[in-house]
Parts: sequence; structure tokens; C-alpha cells
Amino acid sequence: MRQVFYLPGFDPREPETYWGLFRRESRITAERRGVAITVGDPVRSADGISLDWDVRSEADGDATRVRYSLLRWDDIVRARFPRSNLRRLTSLPGLWWRLWRSGYLRRFQREARRFYRVIVSVHQFYLVFVLASLGLAVAAVALTPLSGLPMLAGAALVPVLAYAILALVMHLTRGKPLYVAHLVDDTTFTHDHAAGRETAMRERLGPWAERIRAAEGRASEIVVIGHSSSSFLAFECLDRILTVDPGFGRRGTPVTLVTIGSVIPWITLDPRAEETRRALDRVGRDGAIGWLDIRANWDWLSIHLRDPVSASGLPSPPLGRFAVMRVEIEDLIEPDLVARRRWNLFRMHFQLLMSSRAPDAFDYVAFVAGPMPVHEAVERCRTQRSTAASEEFT
Repeated sequence: MRQVFYLPGFDPREPETYWGLFRRESRITAERRGVAITVGDPVRSADGISLDWDVRSEADGDATRVRYSLLRWDDIVRARFPRSNLRRLTSLPGLWWRLWRSGYLRRFQREARRFYRVIVSVHQFYLVFVLASLGLAVAAVALTPLSGLPMLAGAALVPVLAYAILALVMHLTRGKPLYVAHLVDDTTFTHDHAAGRETAMRERLGPWAERIRAAEGRASEIVVIGHSSSSFLAFECLDRILTVDPGFGRRGTPVTLVTIGSVIPWITLDPRAEETRRALDRVGRDGAIGWLDIRANWDWLSIHLRDPVSASGLPSPPLGRFAVMRVEIEDLIEPDLVARRRWNLFRMHFQLLMSSRAPDAFDYVAFVAGPMPVHEAVERCRTQRSTAASEEFT
């Protein structure tokens, strides 16, 4: 039985949302590819840190069984998103001053390009919202009957009104198309994690790493998948295992790390992310654990210019260490849908977790639940890529 450990990104939704997405896309994949795929009911683990379900597929008489385990950290996300504007207003100036002063922003811009523009633009939107709320509050006090209030009372009323206006604006822009509150709070989480101030997530990774380690010898293969912000949480889990068990992945059970929509340099370029960089350096050089980085140039919420080790300012990994798969959006959805969804950045960010319309293209469900072992598919991808490697990937 194949054991898949999936780590979602910074998402406050209940984990059953991902089960529903997987089940829906499995039906589409089964129809498009002419295979039988059965997705079992989800079960929350007794310790509350995972949602687990079984997947069974059958193609040409060959059956494949998969145990799919999803790390739950939606509760940690909800504790940080949405934050109050008071917390944002008091924390963001110090954070951005630190990032600018350390030279992080310049390095981040060089490695991320479009993702850098998204993050900076969202914070600029937030600054505009703050200033506009303050301006509207001043106008409300000065240009309405409220102008008759005593000067001190009017001055005291301005910040109260501004805060109320800002709260309304942030509520309205919390979701698409801007996702201002989401990305602002995600940025703070990322750099708090880098600096070691985010303790809840680090505590959650401990038992999750032990669960991954315990699957060795029981499963036919172990696949650890990190999407979005979990691209760095995934290799941190593996580093925890290698720290206490350097032989992990060398005793007959293949172990593969798959990063999708990776944002690794977002955190590793932070000078305070010393622990995360050490973890990346260890896992990035451990050839016993395969690593596939699935990249999409059309995904503005990912970083995909080169391998994450070099992009993080660490010595380049061995040639051919990473398998790289680039996916074209037209292979996944029809051109008319591309035109409609292109600027829905979060929808596009999740597209790699969905079925593909092209039968020979990457399809997430077929990848994790199909007959070919994931480690074999990754090795084939790595070998093919190595024969045509360029400086971008080495």
C-alpha cells in the first residue's frame, strides 16, 4: 500500500474540503482516463492532527491501494487569520523595516519576481486601505454634523471611525479577487515561523514527522507532498526524521518529497530562518530521498525560477538532485477557462491539485493513486531532465 502524506497550505478551511476536492477530481480523472477510482470516507485521527482516507484504483486489471493522510493545521491558521487590524497595524511596520534593512526584499525580488510583486502589491493595498479609512474618517468628522463636536471629541472620534471603516474594507477584500487579509496574514505567519516565534506549527510537525517515520517498512512507498506554504513545512518534517534517524529512506521503503506551488525562498531568504535553511540543506543533499518539484509558470503564487537550494543562497545541490516537472495550463483546462480564471490567483494556485484534460499530461489524482509507483515516476522525470540540464536547474 502506498502511503501519501499531504500537507496543505495556509488555509483556514476544514480538512474535509480537501477530501471533497480529491473525490470530485477523482471522478473526473476516472472518466477521462478510463480507470476505476474509489475514494473512501474521511476519518479524523484520534489525536486530531490528520484526516485520513483510502483510495483504490484499477487499470488494466492492476489494482493500486493508497492511504492518503492530510495534516490538519486549519486550527493554527484560524488563530492567525483573519487577525485584528490592531495586530496588523502594530506588527507590519516592524516586519517590513526588518526585511528591508536586512536586504531580504532585494534578494526576494530577484528570486521570486511575480510572487514578489503579488506580496508587495497586497501590502500596498493594505496601506492604501489604512490611509483611505483615515481620510474618510476625517472627512466624516469635518464635513458632517459631527463637525459641531468639541475639538477633542472630534479628534478622538477619528481613529474610532477609521478603524471601523478599515475593518469593513478588510472584510470585503478578504476573499477574491484581492485576498488582502489572507496574504498579509500569511506573510506574517511565514516570517514568524522563520524567526521561531510561531511555536504552534513547530509543535504540530513533531507528531506528524513521527507518523511519517512509522510508515517505513509498513508501506510500499512513502510520498510526502507539500503544497504552497507547506513546501517548506514538508522538508522540515523530513529533516526532523533525518536528525534522529539518518538511515530513513535507506532501508528498502522508497521515500519521495513532492513540492507543488513551492514558495520555499519566501522563507529561506529571511536572515532569521537559520533552522529552515539548515533543514533545506540537509534534505536537499540527501540523495536517499527523491525530490520532485512541480512547477507552473502561470502560477503567480509560487516561486519556480530555479532549484530551491540555490535560490535560498545555499551551495548548489549535486547535479540532477531535483526532478523538475513543468506543467502547462492548457494541459489542465480548456483555453476559454484559462482566459476566465487567469487572474483568479488562488484558483490557479490550486489547479495543480486537479484533474487534467490532456490524457498524457500531469494529473494529480493519477499521479498519487495511479499504478506507477511515485518514486519510479519521479526517477524517470529526474533522469530525463538530467540529460538536458541547464544552469536554471543545477
